[in-house]
Order: sequence, then C-alpha cells, then structure tokens
Amino acid sequence: MKQHRVSALLALLSLVWVGTSPAWGVSKEMVQLQTQVQQLQEQMTAMQRSFDERMGVMNNLVQQDADAANKLVAALNALQASLQKQQADAGTKTDQLSGQIQALNDTMDELKVRLAKVTKQLEDMQSAQQSIAAQQATQQAQQQQLASAPSPDVLYNNGLRDYNGGKNDLAAQEFGDYVKFYPNTDLAGNSYYYLGEIQFKQGNYQQAVQSYDQVLQNFPSGNKAASAQLKKGFALVELGKQDDGVTELRHLIQRYPHSPEALQARDRLRKLGVATR
Repeated sequence: MKQHRVSALLALLSLVWVGTSPAWGVSKEMVQLQTQVQQLQEQMTAMQRSFDERMGVMNNLVQQDADAANKLVAALNALQASLQKQQADAGTKTDQLSGQIQALNDTMDELKVRLAKVTKQLEDMQSAQQSIAAQQATQQAQQQQLASAPSPDVLYNNGLRDYNGGKNDLAAQEFGDYVKFYPNTDLAGNSYYYLGEIQFKQGNYQQAVQSYDQVLQNFPSGNKAASAQLKKGFALVELGKQDDGVTELRHLIQRYPHSPEALQARDRLRKLGVATR
C-alpha cells in the first residue's frame, strides 16, 4: 500500500473523528470508539513505518539476490561455453566442470527459495496493513452509526413500549439496536432479557438461552438476573435438556431463596417431579 494512500486514509479518519458529534452530546460509547479509532491510527502509523523499513531491507535483499543470480547465470554460461570448447581436448576436466555447474544450479535453487520467503514476508506485511485499515474502517462505520442512533433512553423506552404493546418484532429490533449501540450501560442487561423473552415466546429457545446468558454473565447484579436465570431454566427444559434446566432452577433457589422467581422455580421443579435440592 502506497504511503500517500495511507496518509490520505489517516487524514480522512481524523476529519471524521473531529466532525462527528451527536446532537445529544458525546456518550461513553462514542468516547470509547473514538479512543479505539485513535489507537488504530497510531497502530497504522507504526505499521507503515515498520513496513517501509522492512520493505527497504527486503528490497535490498531481493536486489542482492538478483545480482547474485545474474552473476551465477553469467558464470554458468561461461562454464558451459568452456566445456563445449574443451570437450575435444580436455576430457579429464569434464567431470570437474559438470560438478561446478551442478553447484551453481544448487545455489540458484537456494536463491529461489530465499526469494520466495522474502515475497511471502512482503505479502504478509501487506495483509496485516490491510487488516488494520479494515479495522479502522469498521470503527469509523460504528462511530457513524452511533452518531445517528437515538439516545439510549429513547431507544430503550421505545423498545419497552412496543414490547408491552405486543409488537414483538419491532421491540426486538429496538432492543437489538440498544445492545449494539450501548452494550455497557445498565439497561443493556434489561434489553438482553427482553430479547430473550421475545425469543422464548416465539419458540426460539436456543436463542433465548443465549440472551439470558448475556444477562447472567455480563450483568449478574442487575435487576433482571433472577428472572433471566429462571427463564433460562425453563428454556433448557423446553429444549429437552431437563438436567441442565433443573440445575439452573436449583441455583436460582439457592441464590434468591425468597424471591418470586424462586417460588416459580420450586413450582416448576415439583411439576417435573424432582427435588428442589
């Protein structure tokens, strides 16, 4: 990748960074994305500097190998001409010259291997540079999407309104957008829970388990943790994984023994004909 192309890309990213400012102020996620873009810019600059240095060294090696190969070819041609000239009156030198020719051929094979390795290293460096550029482009796209997204409160309240109104598809899209744009806020746990509830209602129990797991793993102290564990247990039972479901329900009873969810877990365990412990 040419130096001027990289410089242009970095300049463009800087302009986008400075120019992007959502109407409602810079959110925590916007700052994180901008920081990631800055880090990627620095990585891109360091990668370009390293690439240029290594490119210069490798080009020098390639040139040296090419010069050596040319000299070897010239020497080989000279030896072959000498062999043809002396074959009539110097039969004893034929084996020696043949050995030298073979040695030269072996050396040329080694040079080909070295050139192949240098070429592979150059390709790897170019691939790594392109990967960094792709990451920067992705971060820029995410930053632009975040800049155009509704505020977290508006997006969450819209999802909750549509969920309570029975508009599950629309609510799923809104809660999905919330966890996409604001994955680290407190309400992200609630959004994952409601996504799990919609998936459970639609019979997508495996997806529901994954959504409930997001609540339990990333928001264990949130207000939806007990409900998520209860519904995860129910979903596992629906999937035919009764042992796993029973284990989840028992853990729920141990963690939240006096909660409404614990009462529901005990009732489900009794209906399954298993003990609560």
